[in-house]
Amino acid sequence: MTNKPVNYERKGSVAVITLDDGKSNALSPVMLTALSEALDRAEQEQAVVLLQGREGIFSAGFDLKVLKRGGTDAIAMLRGGFDLALRLMSFPTPVVVACTGHAMAMGAFVLLSSDYRIGVAGDFKVATNEVAIGMTMPKAAVAICQQRLNPAHFTRAVLLAETFTPESAVAAGFLDQVVAPEDVHTAAFEAAEALAKLDMTAHHQSKLRSRGQTLRAMRKASLSDTGDFLWAGAKRYAGKLVSR
Repeated sequence: MTNKPVNYERKGSVAVITLDDGKSNALSPVMLTALSEALDRAEQEQAVVLLQGREGIFSAGFDLKVLKRGGTDAIAMLRGGFDLALRLMSFPTPVVVACTGHAMAMGAFVLLSSDYRIGVAGDFKVATNEVAIGMTMPKAAVAICQQRLNPAHFTRAVLLAETFTPESAVAAGFLDQVVAPEDVHTAAFEAAEALAKLDMTAHHQSKLRSRGQTLRAMRKASLSDTGDFLWAGAKRYAGKLVSR
């Protein structure tokens, strides 16, 4: 991991936030904390957010090593990831994502929680692959997918863990646009600059009004997901005791 997994750069009316841990941009506790601090700064500066990954990867999702260990760190990471989704979905200024490559699991949920998403053409994967790796889809994740995925693709993405190309991810609702890799940063920045001309009060109020039902459902679901994770951990622990 690099010393700074999240970099913040202010360019005019746009706050450019770059995820780069030198690997898969896993949304680990360290990454989530750094990203929260960057969003705090962008909110204080009332800047439009441009969130981008490193070349070839936007984010592979949660840190699986932390998830497998379980315990309080895993619970905090799960809560932190869906708190991030809630924050992006209700952020007071527009949030643009430059999806610079693969976006998997929680990385794909970040796409679905943002306002405008530009991906790169190429051999990249976009997927909510929880079911494929043996994880029941969290209730908060279901709520995120329901509000943004096209209905015809919801079952394929959520229940069947289908992997989408950047182009098919547009049809599904994960992305809004696909450009050549060398153009993604320019295209995303130009989109962010254009959105900076919006009336931010009207934008924020309209965002809260249109997404209010989803936001309420996510808050409730996040609490339930925490209980589910704790119960699953307790059952695993009990199973280990019985097998001794």
